[in-house]
Amino acid sequence: MNCVIVDYDAGARARLVQLAGLVEGLCVEAEYGTATEAYQYCCDRSVDLLLLDIGTPDMSGLEVGRMLKETATQIVFTTVKKDYAAEAFDLNAADYLLKPVEPGRFLRAIDKVRGQLSRRRDAAASAEEECIFIRDCSVLRRLRFDDILFAEATGDYVKLHTRERNYSVHITFKTAEQRLPGGRFVRVHRSFIVALDKIDSLQDGGIFIGSKFVPVADTYRRALNQRIRVI
Repeated sequence: MNCVIVDYDAGARARLVQLAGLVEGLCVEAEYGTATEAYQYCCDRSVDLLLLDIGTPDMSGLEVGRMLKETATQIVFTTVKKDYAAEAFDLNAADYLLKPVEPGRFLRAIDKVRGQLSRRRDAAASAEEECIFIRDCSVLRRLRFDDILFAEATGDYVKLHTRERNYSVHITFKTAEQRLPGGRFVRVHRSFIVALDKIDSLQDGGIFIGSKFVPVADTYRRALNQRIRVI
């Protein structure tokens, strides 16, 4: 995890550098005496953590926080005053440290930042897992799993059915089964995989998804009934 330190007081910067040295994996990439320089640095590079003094003379640390609010950079404000805590947390600050910063308090702030960064990474990974890219003619198209009703084997292609249109993808049905998340989809026939949450009804011999009928083979029926919790 990288960080940038901002404080007009050289002694305060040195103190934060010293505290950062106590934390394994925390790398101080830059330190500045003005908020303007630090803000420009954050705009040009990816910064995990900004240790930001509120009272920098050229531009308030809170103003910098407002400008960086929508970015991934986590901000821990440092100050000699308690007065700005509410405003700081309104800006989604990870923490708010009073000077002189004590080692234990600093370490707790770093733990908060790591937790925030970890949750962001998990959310990003989850978002990536919510879709698949398919080749549609000469275009790679993003298709959300939630939009897929069912997949159908058609010769050398797999047809992915959605409410708006169908996409024919040149892959094997086995590959399609591997690419579609098992928690959402279930195979019901040698030629069909359906989205569990799109099933509207089951009747003898098959499934209805809206007005579309999908056959269910006897060899897959028991597994299907277990997945949809038939009682």
